[in-house]
Amino acid sequence: MRTDNSRVKNSIISIYFILVVLMFALTFFPNTLKFLSNNIPFSYILSGFVLIFFAVHFISRYFEYDSDGVKVVVINKGLLLSDHFNYREKLLEFEKEKLISYTFKNYFIYKSLTFYLRESRGHKTRETFNVTLVSPRKRKYIRQSLNKIIKANRKAT
Repeated sequence: MRTDNSRVKNSIISIYFILVVLMFALTFFPNTLKFLSNNIPFSYILSGFVLIFFAVHFISRYFEYDSDGVKVVVINKGLLLSDHFNYREKLLEFEKEKLISYTFKNYFIYKSLTFYLRESRGHKTRETFNVTLVSPRKRKYIRQSLNKIIKANRKAT
């Protein structure tokens, strides 16, 4: 099964654009939002926008899952400028027999997928991926695929 969250890219770029325009407007035209901030200091509003910008930057990741064939390939990389720079790319490629288990964790605004794998020397490793922008339906398909792999691994042993 192969799935990704490529449709989210345009909406994330729009959110970045809106945040940058609002920060630009607040920086160069501080009186534009005077009606909203009569008693809130300007530095609090600007730091709030910067905090939201970095939160969106932290959360927005491209995710691709491919379990066709002998190996499972999972890719996580940044959505902005990822075509030219691999500045936040994380790649995991493993044979299906090495998968021990997995967990989906839902935090307040962040969702993660953790793989627990068996190494050749018997050690266990853990790899975590950001799946915040993957739709619930696609997460369900990934869960079904991983359950099928784990079930086959248990039958084989």
